[in-house]
Amino acid sequence: MVEDRRLQNCIYTVEQLIRYVDLSHDEQNQLEKVTKIHPMRISPYYASLIDWNDPKDPIRKMAVPSVEELCLDGSYDTSGESENTKMPGLQHKYRQTALIIATNQCATYCRHCFRKRLVGLPSREIIQRFEDAARYIAEHREINNVLISGGDPFVLSTDILERLLVALANIRHIRFVRLGSRVPVTLPSRFDDDLLSVLQNYSLSEKRLHIVTQFNHPMEITKQSVKAVDSLIKAGVILSNQTVLLKGINDNPRVLANLMQSLVSIGVNPYYVFQCRPVKRVIAHFQVPICEGVRIVENAKKRCNGLSKRFRYVMSHETGKIEILGILGNNVYFKYHQAKDTRNLGKIFTRKVDAKAGWLDDFDSKEQSCLLVE
Repeated sequence: MVEDRRLQNCIYTVEQLIRYVDLSHDEQNQLEKVTKIHPMRISPYYASLIDWNDPKDPIRKMAVPSVEELCLDGSYDTSGESENTKMPGLQHKYRQTALIIATNQCATYCRHCFRKRLVGLPSREIIQRFEDAARYIAEHREINNVLISGGDPFVLSTDILERLLVALANIRHIRFVRLGSRVPVTLPSRFDDDLLSVLQNYSLSEKRLHIVTQFNHPMEITKQSVKAVDSLIKAGVILSNQTVLLKGINDNPRVLANLMQSLVSIGVNPYYVFQCRPVKRVIAHFQVPICEGVRIVENAKKRCNGLSKRFRYVMSHETGKIEILGILGNNVYFKYHQAKDTRNLGKIFTRKVDAKAGWLDDFDSKEQSCLLVE
């Protein structure tokens, strides 16, 4: 874990929360139920970005529990992670990529988290013996990159992170390593000299280090987060961003375009905009229907320059990473950007427009025509 001082004043309880926001007795009881199932943690820095007088504040919506989390629609494993787990903490879904779940902790527990089933909770899904995972990766020469995720790997101590990176650097067929993290957004002070030195040592090797951030709203781009981004760039790290399309937060073309252009201006490359997954206790609160999402994304791109419109609108389905290409006539067009079954790679297919559908499985699968570029 990071040093206690970095997270010692986090908001963990409803009792602490009511110092910032008025809640009725009934609301307090309901949020107590939520936080017993899915814990709350809001870092002091991230809490400082919230306008506590605005119930619709986007940072507040992402960080503060809601009674809508009592809705049980959806699933806790929407992308088939359990079936792709080779050992605790190691997944191998796509041929060239291994995924390591390094921790179940984060600096702030996002309420839209797609791994809500394990974040902040006791879990057997995180890595137990990294040596075993490294051995699996070394034995599978088709794996050429590793994604370290969680939870958030930058909540781990710098010593542990260094051990992970050194072990992966010694596997010859690994070309690069990615770390997925919200810490540049929620705890930018984490990037101290010791950590930056470790990242720089790794990034200056032949195997360039990538950090994939998750900025979801322009309000998250602050002096502190820009300083963290600058320090990472100076350390030789390549930064990309994955945004989640979230109802009431960035489901507005102007907001989304502003976010993408702001990211480019600070040196972070827009990578994906993810369709919010139909996660239990998330879907009712945050998911935007796909057809509406297409219109939001396309109208945002109209406001973007060439660099800021490079991102793809995708969903992480159990069958693969599916790009949502657009709508033509009565059809929504999709393409397999990544696929568990490699025969699906590059396949383009359609579904009939359904204004309510928020996930591929919500469309009528009978209305499908497949096109394959040979």
